[in-house]
Amino acid sequence: MGRSNHLLKHNRTILSEKLKESLSSVLPVTGIVFVLCFTISPVPNGLLMGFVLGAFLLILGMGLFTLGTDLAMTPIGTHVGSAVTKSRSVWLIVLVSLLVGIFITMSEPDLQVLAEQVPGIPNMTLIIAVAVGVGIFLVFAMLRMLLRVKLSYLLIAIYAFIFILAQFVPRDFLSVAFDSGGVTTGPMTVPFIMALGVGVAAIRSDSNAENDSFGLVALCSSGPIIAVLILGIVYGAGAGEYVPVTIPEISDSKELWEMFLLSLPHYCKEVAVALLPILAFFILFQITKLRLKRGELIKIGVGLVYTYVGLVLFLSGVNVGFMPVGNYIGERIGGMDQNWIIIPIGMVIGYFIVAAEPAVHVLNRQVVTITAGTIPKKALSTSLSIGVSISVGLAMLRVVTGLPIMYLLIPGYLIAGILTFFSPSLFTAIAFDSGGVASGPMTATFLLPLAMGTCSGVGGNVVVDAFGVVAMVAMTPLITIQVLGVYYKYTFQEAQEPEENDAIALETTDDDDIITF
Repeated sequence: MGRSNHLLKHNRTILSEKLKESLSSVLPVTGIVFVLCFTISPVPNGLLMGFVLGAFLLILGMGLFTLGTDLAMTPIGTHVGSAVTKSRSVWLIVLVSLLVGIFITMSEPDLQVLAEQVPGIPNMTLIIAVAVGVGIFLVFAMLRMLLRVKLSYLLIAIYAFIFILAQFVPRDFLSVAFDSGGVTTGPMTVPFIMALGVGVAAIRSDSNAENDSFGLVALCSSGPIIAVLILGIVYGAGAGEYVPVTIPEISDSKELWEMFLLSLPHYCKEVAVALLPILAFFILFQITKLRLKRGELIKIGVGLVYTYVGLVLFLSGVNVGFMPVGNYIGERIGGMDQNWIIIPIGMVIGYFIVAAEPAVHVLNRQVVTITAGTIPKKALSTSLSIGVSISVGLAMLRVVTGLPIMYLLIPGYLIAGILTFFSPSLFTAIAFDSGGVASGPMTATFLLPLAMGTCSGVGGNVVVDAFGVVAMVAMTPLITIQVLGVYYKYTFQEAQEPEENDAIALETTDDDDIITF
């Protein structure tokens, strides 16, 4: 009883810290939307109140989710990864990686949204293809760690193949295909896959083992792009029809509450389906390999509850509260004569919105933990924010001008590829992981509707011009974080050179040359 009370008290303390963290992450975005609502893009009162309630659920949900990730998702992934690697069976590693990648990806909520946007391909065919793509590339990622293959060479080869493949895909299909790489690495996939990598790295004894645990998300993000591009070639699919976001009409507080209440069963079911594969894998490994003690199991069980409740509240908040407001604001601005103003507005929103992505907090904590604070959290988060800010600005530029997405993706990935030869390998791995974690639920449910609404107001092709926001958000952090790596590399070298010169001078100095006082 005393131990349980201590655990609850400890969890409450951590939860209060997590809630403060999520509050500081969500408030800037909320403030920006309020400024827009009271100035250039007024919204109906009911819609604004829905946004406020959505922001409250977002803060609470993110706090619970990040606590649940620490207590359950990360330990489960670490234990499973360690157990699989200890078996020394390559076939077991391949099989578990493939199944984990497939089942967890199929449970990602954002993948269902993507499937609805591709009319020429059956939904389940698309979902299975994307899931298999993640599974296969998770196998590649695990084998890369064990065989110690340089990540940058692998990534350059994969993205070169992707851009060659893209030349054979219908133009109207490209944006959706590249968006698929971002939506499949969401709040369920990222914590588990990253922890799996830490578990595998723990078995290796070399100094680069922990650094090699980064890069799994990067490789898993590329699998869906290839899978969807291949489906586009096979099916000859084109752009889907744009289905406008439904703007709810809310007359009083009771209707507002009922709107959120009616959505809860859907997200309760969705998150339960997402968590079941992870729980099944854990139970299987607990019975056959792990055999963890009761205290650890209780801690993981409590963490799973936090994860479940947090993700239900988070998805309800962003889908019911944020999505309609983003679409409405975008449509109002897109219809203005000075609709170019959406570009700087998008950049400001992009800078702050990345801090509200749950998976970003997971990545930041792992970076700080593994590097022992060598890479400051502030430097990493600032670089990520700058990258997303640029990407949203470019995405809104596409919406306003109709610029083809490949005109931005090819130069962007080319620059990212060149930087891999100058940036330290750890920064390269973190950068490509960041691209996956930055393009999560907030991007899909706020930035994408904002772009869709703007495109409708401008009168453009929504599926061709508005889609691609996720792809842009996944691309620019590859550049900004590697630039940070280059800065750290040369700054560190300059700091080391005086010390080395002093040491050389001391070694070559004769005793007679030493001046005594």
